[in-house]
Amino acid sequence: MSIAEELGVETEIVIYRKAPPDAATLRAIIAKLEDPPTDLVRRDSLWTKQGLTDAHVQTVDQIVDVLVATPMIMQRPVLVTADRAIIGRPKERVRELLS
Repeated sequence: MSIAEELGVETEIVIYRKAPPDAATLRAIIAKLEDPPTDLVRRDSLWTKQGLTDAHVQTVDQIVDVLVATPMIMQRPVLVTADRAIIGRPKERVRELLS
């Protein structure tokens, strides 16, 4: 995270492909998330290939189930502090959170 480095903020980067979040971690992120929880799910070609629709991610339980089953469709980056979480898009949001 170059913005974090620029601001002198210590970070821990989790590569979700190597260490996908489990259900408890996802619930903790969602509890802090300032964005609508459904925004954690990317609507891309994998989403379509999996046959998913918005009806599959209406509740927190559904979102957690979908992301545990298919972690590759998790929106990124997700930034988590002690009391807040955001989806770091657009990247200006990262600066706002870390400042």
